[in-house]
Amino acid sequence: MASMQTTGSNPARHDHAALQALLDRLIGALIGIRDEDSAFLVGIVDGRRYDIKSWDVWDWTQGVGLYGLVRSYERTGDANTLDLVRTWFGARLAEPPPPRTINTVAPVYALAHLAAADGDAALRALAADWAAWVMNDLPRTTESGFQHIVVDHRNEGQLWDDSLMMTALPLARAGLLLNRPDYVEEAVRQFLVHTKYLADRATGLWFHGWSFVTRNHLSAALWARGNSWVTMAIPDLIELLDLPRDGAVGAFLIETLRAQVAALAGCQRDDGLWPTLLDDPDSYGEASATAGFAYGILKGVRLGLLDPGYARCGARALDAVVANIDPVTGELGNVSFGTPIFATREEYARVPLTTMPYGQAMAILALDEGLRAA
Repeated sequence: MASMQTTGSNPARHDHAALQALLDRLIGALIGIRDEDSAFLVGIVDGRRYDIKSWDVWDWTQGVGLYGLVRSYERTGDANTLDLVRTWFGARLAEPPPPRTINTVAPVYALAHLAAADGDAALRALAADWAAWVMNDLPRTTESGFQHIVVDHRNEGQLWDDSLMMTALPLARAGLLLNRPDYVEEAVRQFLVHTKYLADRATGLWFHGWSFVTRNHLSAALWARGNSWVTMAIPDLIELLDLPRDGAVGAFLIETLRAQVAALAGCQRDDGLWPTLLDDPDSYGEASATAGFAYGILKGVRLGLLDPGYARCGARALDAVVANIDPVTGELGNVSFGTPIFATREEYARVPLTTMPYGQAMAILALDEGLRAA
């Protein structure tokens, strides 16, 4: 794969006010998502059906949505944006508690942020309870990796690249809130363990998963959205923890990010999107992954983690995200539904497309980063 893509049209310059208005529409669409006809329910082992599409549910898709709102609030200071987070938690806390899985940890990042912003002891205690569960009760793989247990599968002995965004980052944020350096260190260690087993030495891209049971990468898919979680999470962890760039861990993660982005730049399509299987240009272009890449690459450049030349790659991705947002409804199109590790690579290319909270949030993050650079 080429080290940096230089072909294609020049990325468009976006008007600041227009980009903010589009971001606001993305937020409006995010909080309105409902699975009205129950077409996207997922099964659970005990036979129940579980909703991960609708906004008013506690799970990973909504956790990423909340993350997008928090990051946008950090830039704008808009009280209405933080109120959306406050309202969401108020409604969820009036309901029965969600099942505890690696994915349902995702809202804890926003929970910790809200607890700190409001000085709310009850929210702080809840964040502490979730963080303690991750540290003490979340199933572990060999080498004490976070086992990717979800609502419908235990995934025995499996590491997934999703877990860095869904669990490790929230644990780090909770550790800061609670003044628990051991929690922070555990979150950092998970980045190292996951890098060891999921980063592809041949390309710099990341496999979706690793099994300590079968000792392989399962279907060995270089899945776009899974890779985008990594592109997002590494700069965010470095920023969150203010990791020294020349320290052992900081330098290791930066070089990991650089290797991945060099490979990503070589497989970006002419329209700015990435295919849902990064090494299969015939698989469909997927907008949520592209939004994650736009965010991570533009942020990496802004923070000085990536060569400034990659700003072009990130800007082309941002253009592609904007092109896939419905200007009226604010919905991001071409977003693949929640994706397990499939038995075959071909199954990734058949995942249905639908509006999802994480897609909205990843687009919010991409536009937010574009606005920071404007």
